Amino acid sequence: MNPIRPSFRRVLRPVVAFLAATALWLPCLGLIFRPTLSDYQTPTGVSPQARLLAERQRQLWTHPDLRLASAARMRQSNAEWDFMHRTFTVLAFANIALRSPAETTACLDLMDRVVADTIATEKGKGMYHFLMDYAHTGLFQAQPARSLFQDGEIALMLASRLAIASNTAWQAELDTRTATLVNQMRQSPVQCGESYPNECWTFCNTVALAALAMSDAVAGTDHHDFIHTWLDTAKKRLVHPATGLLVSSFSFDGAWFDGPEGSSIWMSAHCLDLVDPAFAADQYRRAKAELGRSLFGFGYAREWPAAWTGVMDVDSGPVIPPLGISAGSSGMAFIGAAGFKDAPYLSRLLTSLQFGGFPVHHGESLRFAASNEVGDSVILYALVMGPLWDDIRRRQAIRAHTGGPS
Repeated sequence: MNPIRPSFRRVLRPVVAFLAATALWLPCLGLIFRPTLSDYQTPTGVSPQARLLAERQRQLWTHPDLRLASAARMRQSNAEWDFMHRTFTVLAFANIALRSPAETTACLDLMDRVVADTIATEKGKGMYHFLMDYAHTGLFQAQPARSLFQDGEIALMLASRLAIASNTAWQAELDTRTATLVNQMRQSPVQCGESYPNECWTFCNTVALAALAMSDAVAGTDHHDFIHTWLDTAKKRLVHPATGLLVSSFSFDGAWFDGPEGSSIWMSAHCLDLVDPAFAADQYRRAKAELGRSLFGFGYAREWPAAWTGVMDVDSGPVIPPLGISAGSSGMAFIGAAGFKDAPYLSRLLTSLQFGGFPVHHGESLRFAASNEVGDSVILYALVMGPLWDDIRRRQAIRAHTGGPS
C-alpha cells in the first residue's frame, strides 16, 4: 500500500468539497443579485433606479461644492472624465425630458447649466484643460489645432439640447461646432479628426458623426455626403480583418495604433446607429461575440478580442485575468446592450453591477462606490436611452419624405 495515498486523500477531500461548494454557490449568487429589469429600465417613463441615479446627477449640478469636489476627484485620474461626465449627463436628461414631458423645464435647465459651464470652461481655460497631459507633446496635423474629442461631444450636447427645445444662442454655437468638425475631419486622408496630436479615435469620430446627423435633423443642415464618404472610407481602411470590428485609434493618415477595443466600440456602434443602422447593428453583433461574456449569470466585457493584444490604459481600466474583465469595456457595454435592445445581456451586466458596483443610497439619490461620476452617468444614460435616438430617426424620416427639415 502506498503510504502517500491516504495523506493525498486527506488533502484532496477539502479541495473537492470547496470546488463543489463553489460550483453550487456561484450560480446561486448570480440569482441573488439578478435584478428585476423593470426596476432599472422601462419602455416609457423613468424607472425607479434610473430616477435615483438622475437625482444624484442633478445634485452634482445644483450644489457647486459637490460639483467641484467630484470634478477634482475625476481630474486626479483623467481630465477627460470631467468632460465626458458632462456629455452623458446631457444625453441622459434629454431622454428623461422625452420620457417625462412634465419634467421638460427642469431637464432643460440642467442641460443648459452643463452646456454653458462646459463651453465657458473650454473658452476660459483653453482646449487643453479637458485633455490628458500628453496632448502637449506633439503637433496637431490639421489646422487650426483643435481636438475632435471636445468639438464632437460639445456638438452632441448642443444637438441633444436643441432636440428638446429651440434656442437661438445654442443653435449658433452648434453651427460653428459642426463647421469646425467637418473642416478638421476633411483634412485627413481617412476623413477623421484628431483628438490628440496625430492621434484619431473612432470613438470621437463616431460621436462627431452622430452630432452631424442630429444637426441635420434638428436644424435642417445637410452633411449627408460627408457622412457617406466617412463611412465608405472607414469600412475600407479602419476595419480589423480578423474580427470585422472598427479599430480604436490611428494616425492622421490612417496608420493603426490600437485594434478593436471594448472601451470604444460599444459607444461607436451606438453613434453609428444614427447614420448607418445596418453597419451599427453588425458592429454590435461582432463586439458582443468577441467581447461580451457571462459567467454564472454575471455579465461583463473584455477590452480586446482574442485576435488583438492590447495594453491596459486609462480607458480600459484594470483588466482582470484570466477572464479578461475590463471595467471600461464592461461599463460601456451597458450602452451597447441598451441601445441594441439586448435585454438578456443588459440584465447580466446589471447583475454584475449590483454585486460589484456597491450601490450607495443617499436619501433619494444613488451612486456606485466602485464607479465614479462619469461611470454613473454612462449607466444612467443606458437606462433611459431610446427616445432621443427615436426622435432623431423620426425627423430623418420626415426630412427624407418631404425634402425639408422636420
